[in-house]
Amino acid sequence: MQIHVVQAGQSLYGLSQAYGIPVTDITSANEISPNDTLVIGQALVIPIVGQYYWVQPGDTLTTVARKFGSTAGALASVNRIGINSVLHVGQRLYIPPAPKWRAVVNAYIDPRGTTVSPALTESAREAAPHLTYLAPSSFRIQRDGTIALPPLDDLGAIAQQNRTAMMMTVTNLEGDQFSAELGQLVMNDTALQDKLIANIVETAKRLNYRDVHFDLEHLRPEDKEAYNRFLRKAVVPIHEAGLTMSTALAPKTSAAQQGAWYTAHDYKAHGQIADFSIIMTYEWGYSGGPPMAVSPIGPVRKVLEYALTEMPADKIVMGQNLYGYDWTLPYVPGGAYARAISPQAAIGLARQYNAQILYDYTAQAPHFSYWDNSGKEHKVWFEDARSIQAKFNLLKELRLRGISYWKLGLSFPQNWLLLEENFNVVKLLP
Repeated sequence: MQIHVVQAGQSLYGLSQAYGIPVTDITSANEISPNDTLVIGQALVIPIVGQYYWVQPGDTLTTVARKFGSTAGALASVNRIGINSVLHVGQRLYIPPAPKWRAVVNAYIDPRGTTVSPALTESAREAAPHLTYLAPSSFRIQRDGTIALPPLDDLGAIAQQNRTAMMMTVTNLEGDQFSAELGQLVMNDTALQDKLIANIVETAKRLNYRDVHFDLEHLRPEDKEAYNRFLRKAVVPIHEAGLTMSTALAPKTSAAQQGAWYTAHDYKAHGQIADFSIIMTYEWGYSGGPPMAVSPIGPVRKVLEYALTEMPADKIVMGQNLYGYDWTLPYVPGGAYARAISPQAAIGLARQYNAQILYDYTAQAPHFSYWDNSGKEHKVWFEDARSIQAKFNLLKELRLRGISYWKLGLSFPQNWLLLEENFNVVKLLP
């Protein structure tokens, strides 16, 4: 795949001529209309095998090859030029596709109410071919040791049809909040734990799930060791049932990091006990905070590099958001929450308000500003092909187990194309 960033004056027709493919190939890959005007700064995925690179001042075959993990000899051969050829600015070089990395891919799905909405069902259907696991959120722990199931409807059948395993996401949610009180109750009552674990295993087996995933958050700091003991206890019957066990971890940068979201999450212990852990490397920019990138690459890297000091790389799954936020300015602490927005909707907003999309190369994230019809200024940070490719590159550099998306339901078609371009997705079902 080629990622192309739209410049002033460019059109779909012009891009089709430049890359030698039909306009419909570009519009289909990016799920846009041929009648849509392109937005300056918009990142498009061009569906070709490999990609092209236009020579910049100072480039040599060696420096270009280094950028793409290739060799000068390989580029010279595929482009039919001498290895000592002098490159000319603007010269087009073909870059063959790199070998794919094997990766586990999970996506959470968060149905609300009593049924899975048609839109969410369709999102699951679109994503399932690209997933190792589909994880409905959530199976909620009850105070009597039973479990309240989310609406599931056709999710199991969709997963089965696509050889996608189901992940049972167990949480301490009460209402819409993670409950430290519920966590305290479960972590410190062995009889309640026995009943809960038995119910979890029975439910996972009955529903033909492959992994039990503990997403227990906002636990009391003093329950850290109790949580570790609970996991050591739970993993035995879970493994005996032929299932794997995974956990969700808040994004920490040291073992000493304090706070209600962090202290009880012990990276080293989880690395020893669980089969793998999903690290929630997103929400630096969040709905109640000031405008910024949701998952800036620098902080994400710091969390993952810390995780590598506590657990093996093949047990680490990097978290990734499938959304951005639209903030109404000025930002006021405690004021109105930002609105979650899909990458597709963000492009539509930029087109509607004639906003130019900018790219923050430090955060590796796109953003833009606009004024709405009532005269209010907005700031939008979201994800695009460039930002997701930066995360894929980091995953491969650190040789991690895979990636986990929060959450399905917000359209980002470029992500799935680039995922398949970069990875051979692990499938556990025959």
